[in-house]
Amino acid sequence: MRSILLAAVAILGFGLAATAFAAGGGGGGAASEPAAKPADPNYARAKAMIEARDYAGALPLLQQVVAKDAKNADAYNLMGFATRKSGNPSGSLQYYQQALAIDAKHLGAHEYVGEAYLMLDQPAQAEQHLARLDSLCVFGCAEYRMLKAAVANYKAGKKPTN
Repeated sequence: MRSILLAAVAILGFGLAATAFAAGGGGGGAASEPAAKPADPNYARAKAMIEARDYAGALPLLQQVVAKDAKNADAYNLMGFATRKSGNPSGSLQYYQQALAIDAKHLGAHEYVGEAYLMLDQPAQAEQHLARLDSLCVFGCAEYRMLKAAVANYKAGKKPTN
């Protein structure tokens, strides 16, 4: 009986992981949207610039993306990330909050705003987002694990940096 239950849980977990992967991941709760819009080339360029750590260069491209699509939670999340990584965690909060206003289940925004709060010495705020991720990530997720580790490091005296 136990092996049947474990197999059922494994199948369910695999199905959820496959659904999340098919939805594009990215931390958003976009799995319920009917069809994906074509990717904005400025978004793709900005994401590549962020991966290359050109945060300042990515921001104007992301601003163009949200000017065309004010409901793009992923773009606001990346604006927050680029702003925080540029050394302005306080300035990043507005972008994360905008991303979460659009998509309250945006996993990436919850993780990143939590990290920004740790940089600003506001661990209680970070822990609120960690708790939200815990409720959103039924079987756990990378965003939860990353923020949990950041909170643990903060408590051990290792404040996050850019």
